[in-house]
Amino acid sequence: MPRSILVADDNPLIRRVLCRLFEATEDYELCAEATNGREAIELALKHRPDLIILDLSMPVLNGVDAAKELKKLMPNVPIILFTQHADLTDTILGAHLPVDRIVSKSEPAQLMSHIRSLIPPTQSASTASM
Repeated sequence: MPRSILVADDNPLIRRVLCRLFEATEDYELCAEATNGREAIELALKHRPDLIILDLSMPVLNGVDAAKELKKLMPNVPIILFTQHADLTDTILGAHLPVDRIVSKSEPAQLMSHIRSLIPPTQSASTASM
């Protein structure tokens, strides 16, 4: 069974690109898409994803504030902050961010390796029996 991922980003193009990424990856699937931080929290409670990807700048509730709330509600679910401002995030917001990783949108190829390190794919039935 694939690992489930929730994506929250107010940019429909980014959500579409991430959706295609997970469609092309057998071990991971997109369980829900949110357009803001508040919706991300609601969908996370409903779908119980294995990992959450949040944009930093979103309306209603930004990614950092959503991550703070999500870590209280689901402390064991890894959160990736997927942002254009990855190089400034630690400097501006401090080192104590409530996320497990910060990944730059300018380096999307690295996103999958971060996901795999935080939630490795589950073993398929054929590999589990070996």
